[in-house]
Amino acid sequence: MRLPVIRHLVEFTLKNDDDYLIETLDVLEDLIDARGIKDDELDVIGELMSNMIGALEVTKEIKKGVNKKEALNAFMKKVTSVGK
Repeated sequence: MRLPVIRHLVEFTLKNDDDYLIETLDVLEDLIDARGIKDDELDVIGELMSNMIGALEVTKEIKKGVNKKEALNAFMKKVTSVGK
């Protein structure tokens, strides 16, 4: 996961709507099943999807009233502590 990408997607979602990311996730999820998709392409799709899901989680916290910076930091702290 990349914080700059998540930050940008959060800004996009706050300006527009969560539905854009949700629908894009649906398309990417369907694309995974396409014939001929290579492993490195699957890795890129997976990375994009994880960043979008992260942005949706951060946006949800912001809409609950959490400061944007705090929401981003809490999310990244949670993600980086997985598996420790």
